[in-house]
Amino acid sequence: MLKLAVIGTAAGLFSGLFGVGGGTVIVPLLVLWLGYGEHEATGTSLAAIVFIAAFAAAVQGAYGNVHVLDGVLIGIPAVGGVLLGTWLQQRLDQRVIALLFAALLVVTAVELLLQ
Repeated sequence: MLKLAVIGTAAGLFSGLFGVGGGTVIVPLLVLWLGYGEHEATGTSLAAIVFIAAFAAAVQGAYGNVHVLDGVLIGIPAVGGVLLGTWLQQRLDQRVIALLFAALLVVTAVELLLQ
């Protein structure tokens, strides 16, 4: 229970600070600390993101940092991406998912360092 609270706190901190949290914090920690499989960690992370994102967006909105129309224009097609990604994830081996996720994090880190 304590590990879940630490994971949640870290995800909330990263979400509020950087706009990330679910995939980049929750999934790896669920896999490494609690032994979740990739599929279960992803699904659990997505369930938690609903609450994290809603609260973080409300707080950011209070600061005037939210462009609601842009969020909607990103969010609507993202639903199609979610459906495609979920379909694909259920057909890939957990090891492949882990490697793809690690590659995404490395590419993101390099891109951020080069900016």
